[in-house]
Amino acid sequence: MICVSIARSRLRHVLAEHKHLVAQGATLVELRLDYITGEIQLRKLLEGRPSPVIATCRREADGGKFVGSEEQRLQILRTAIAEGVDYIDLEEDTAGLIPRFGKTKRIVSHHDFEKTPDNLEELHARLASQDADIVKLATMANTPRDNVRMLRLVQSSDIPTVGICMGEIGTPSRILAGKYGAPFTFATFHHERTLAPGQLSFQEMTEVYHYDEINPDTAVYAVIADPVGHSMSPLIHNSALHFQGINAVYLPFRVPRQNLVEFLSDAPHLEIRGLSVTIPHKEAVIPSLSKIDRAVREIGAANTIVLGEEGLVGYNTDARAVLDSLAQEMNRSIGDDDFLRDKNALILGAGGVARAVAYALKRCGAHVEVTGRTAERAEELARRFDCKTVEWSARHGVGCDILVNCTPVGMHPNVDDTPYAKHHLKPSMVVFDTVYNPETTLLAKEARSQGCDVVSGLDMFVRQAALQYKLFTRQNAPTDLMREVLRKAIGAARM
Repeated sequence: MICVSIARSRLRHVLAEHKHLVAQGATLVELRLDYITGEIQLRKLLEGRPSPVIATCRREADGGKFVGSEEQRLQILRTAIAEGVDYIDLEEDTAGLIPRFGKTKRIVSHHDFEKTPDNLEELHARLASQDADIVKLATMANTPRDNVRMLRLVQSSDIPTVGICMGEIGTPSRILAGKYGAPFTFATFHHERTLAPGQLSFQEMTEVYHYDEINPDTAVYAVIADPVGHSMSPLIHNSALHFQGINAVYLPFRVPRQNLVEFLSDAPHLEIRGLSVTIPHKEAVIPSLSKIDRAVREIGAANTIVLGEEGLVGYNTDARAVLDSLAQEMNRSIGDDDFLRDKNALILGAGGVARAVAYALKRCGAHVEVTGRTAERAEELARRFDCKTVEWSARHGVGCDILVNCTPVGMHPNVDDTPYAKHHLKPSMVVFDTVYNPETTLLAKEARSQGCDVVSGLDMFVRQAALQYKLFTRQNAPTDLMREVLRKAIGAARM
């Protein structure tokens, strides 16, 4: 169950949002009384309420907005109980001052906006001893391991416990709460009105993560990155899992560099079965893997990890996605890796994507040249894959059959930029832009206007994700659905 927090200053807005949420499927709401300005008319808020309600009146010291006296706050809480509110949220030092009355259930809570304390079990026991029906712990996650500690506490508790880690690092704890036995988790009314760091909206929790379908048997997959908030992977993977009726959820884990090894050792404890790996971890994960495929070995980067009986097994699906995307645009059979033999290719950029592209093109017999704005990186990549290099300023003078942009030039919001001048594009060229947001970059538009065949970065992104999905679930991914979901998300993000 998801509890949606309503924090509005006017009574009529609180009532309107409550009705709207219930119409959208919400079954529990938290009324943040500390946000209401003027008289708090509890009878009007509670009579005829369309769903059960948690009444909360939080002090500023506890992350709330209430600025009156403590006695005034206590009186508000007592009145809410007298009016028959379903749940009352009481801080540890408040619980002893508010006696149990009627059918109102007591949530005894603790909030720490700086850390997840080392003595979680001791803190939990103290809260439970305050005549609690439900214990609520909301603490700041400073490392991914804080999620593990919190969820283990929720799972092992004899008393119903809501355990949440705040902040972007703690977001997975909000989504996995139900899997570990929490009676509910918290969400906000709208993603632009979060009440706590890392909080997701009710819409995200229901439409992206399908929270109410998560149970103890739900498989867990995830993307690890730093930062991770921009990732579209949870959207497309969860859409595919839900469409195929697979009992699984795909989460975003923000994993700082210094916590990577620790996170990988903790992943089995969270029952994670597969990981997508992106910046800055593709190279750093390799020493922690028990087995790697040929592509990982030769590229020196893994973008996929499968966790199972063999331990952590690393794969790279980027290279295969490059070849399949090119094969489709060039009307060649997917899987026929000889279609690029003796083609001349120029790669713009020398980062992680360029590595996968260079490996894929060289493996298929293409003659590859690399150019980058940082000459040293381009030279290092060329040495690794036995390619040639060209100065960035001389890139337009290279005759090529295939042009691949692996730079971020042209990526949203800088959509009016291009890494290659229009008048140098020839109708005989295949132009592959690995940027997928926007789907049609300026480079792609100009290439089409010059008669070039164009390969979309969106197509590559979906293909590499589909290959990951197959490794994770052993089922073919619904690629058309994934592609459409991604297109809609990119379009919505730019509005």
